[in-house]
Amino acid sequence: MRFSDQFLDEIRQRLPITQVVGEHVLWDKRKSQPGRGDMWACCPFHGEKSPSFHADDRRGIYHCFGCGVSGDHFRFLTEKAGMSFPEAVEKLAGMAGIPMPARDERQEKREAERKSLYDVMELATKYFEAALQHNIGARARGYLFERGVSAQSQTRFRIGFAPDSRNGLKEHLALNGVSAQDMIDTGLVARRDDDPLTYDRFRNRVMFPIQDFRGRVIAFGGRALSPDVPAKYLNSPETELFKKRQTLYNGQTARQAARDGGTVIVMEGYLDVIAAVAAGFEGSVAPLGTALTEEHLQLLWRMSPDPILCFDGDKAGLKAAERSADLIMPHLKPGFTVKIATLPEGQDPDDLIKAQGRAAFADVLDRARSLSDVIWSMETGGLVPETPEARAALQARLRERANSIQDSSVRFHYAQAFDEKLRAFLAPVRQNRFEPRGGQKRYGQSGAYGYPSRGTPRLVVSDTLRNSRLLKPGHVAEPTPREAIIILSLVNHPALVEDKFETLAALDFDTPISQKVLGEILSLVVRHHDISAEDLQSALGVRGHGPTLERMRDVLLRQGVWQHGAEIALADAEIGLSHALALHNKKVQLNRELKAAEAALGEDPREETFERLRDIKNQITTVDGTEALIEGFGSLSGRATRSF
Repeated sequence: MRFSDQFLDEIRQRLPITQVVGEHVLWDKRKSQPGRGDMWACCPFHGEKSPSFHADDRRGIYHCFGCGVSGDHFRFLTEKAGMSFPEAVEKLAGMAGIPMPARDERQEKREAERKSLYDVMELATKYFEAALQHNIGARARGYLFERGVSAQSQTRFRIGFAPDSRNGLKEHLALNGVSAQDMIDTGLVARRDDDPLTYDRFRNRVMFPIQDFRGRVIAFGGRALSPDVPAKYLNSPETELFKKRQTLYNGQTARQAARDGGTVIVMEGYLDVIAAVAAGFEGSVAPLGTALTEEHLQLLWRMSPDPILCFDGDKAGLKAAERSADLIMPHLKPGFTVKIATLPEGQDPDDLIKAQGRAAFADVLDRARSLSDVIWSMETGGLVPETPEARAALQARLRERANSIQDSSVRFHYAQAFDEKLRAFLAPVRQNRFEPRGGQKRYGQSGAYGYPSRGTPRLVVSDTLRNSRLLKPGHVAEPTPREAIIILSLVNHPALVEDKFETLAALDFDTPISQKVLGEILSLVVRHHDISAEDLQSALGVRGHGPTLERMRDVLLRQGVWQHGAEIALADAEIGLSHALALHNKKVQLNRELKAAEAALGEDPREETFERLRDIKNQITTVDGTEALIEGFGSLSGRATRSF
């Protein structure tokens, strides 16, 4: 009888291997750790006096360091007890409380058909590999070279190239006896509704084979080499072999790495995984064309009780971290959690490893935070609520987070941990902690440089952040003058977008409405390269941004800023935009330093720390008050005086 892989895996998952082996050996109490499923005994396969036979529940295997035998549940019974494989399966299924499957001839037929589909995928993989090494693959090899993918990595991950042909792969498979239906069932060819003829799904793409946990190719991911295609990355469709919610790129290698004691690291894409593996992080995996799912989480926990989720440090990465935390919380169970690592802003693992080496990425992983710390930071943001109502709301949110956990034990401990953090967070600290060293005079209630003393918890945030319009519930933050200058410069002169596209795409505005308008501008200019100022403004109006642009003009008009007009010369607009961008980025950097200084103040409340904090605040004030103070700026627009 043929048993499905899913059925055998379920037995392995439910039944500790120490329970199977324990019927045939006596465990050594001195070396064994029953609570961890880490057991030692004298080997049942050869005579010995000191224990060298090891069984590991987490990895689901046994191994003797004396005679070298190793295997899983089924192999132990077939080799030690002399059972046939079906007999071993029947015995272990009974021990695990799993009913034996009834014989299903249709299922067995499907299994045979599925096996033939694996053969088709192997044929396609070899075709793509050969194309990469052929003259036709020169451009693809150049792309891989630019991305730092070595020849060894190309071979290890079986990277290939799909030629720019409608029928190249299709004809190759047909010559090797593959039926048209098998080509469709594997997702290697596609057809349009109005055309019965099929064509190669992947064309002019670098091909990344996707393997299952047994090392068989089940799908492909293709990276386009042409910039004008709709999808930069294209994955195989879901098939009999490929279920993207149940697959992880590099899953087989990562599982083995975890068994060998390595760390499982979840990142975003193929090239991130390849770069990380090349740097020695064998446990690296990536989801395929989808965000992290519950099925992915269970796969990860089968490999490791505490995988690390690695996210980019930009807004999109932080939002992805929050979504993942929301997904994971209900499924936490004793001993199983995740850690979250955040990369430097603007870098992914591939960038970081290539720019700064293995040690830099290892440092990011070493600083990975527990899930409870990440949830705490998400809910508090480092800001202590000042009113009883706001504190009660924070407490309610934390309780809601804890109550989402299904396991009662983990739920209790999360609630307890949040309560302890909350009490410490809100409790005032005795003032003598703020006494400067060297016996200097203790600061009074207002503190040094006008800051409040530690008698109140408000010191953990700056006045700037506390009073920010962004933190006031129900208030829609208005665009700042500098944001207005940047937006209106682009609206009046769309040609400036392409000149500074990368800088603009990475820009983070303080107000969501400005960020949304900027995103619309970039999207419109990308689609319509020669769009005029009039057409751009009209398109933004159709999208509902007309009132926002008017408010921006009013803001600048009230402050006497003259560059908001459409008549401003392009050269002046470009100078003003460059300066506004430089000042904006400078303020972003200073705000990061401000947060770090505020955190340091809580740990080291000395006068020098206050001085550093005040200096940063003064720099921020200077940046806010310094716009385009450039000699002769505006002369081309008929304005000989300086600045706005």
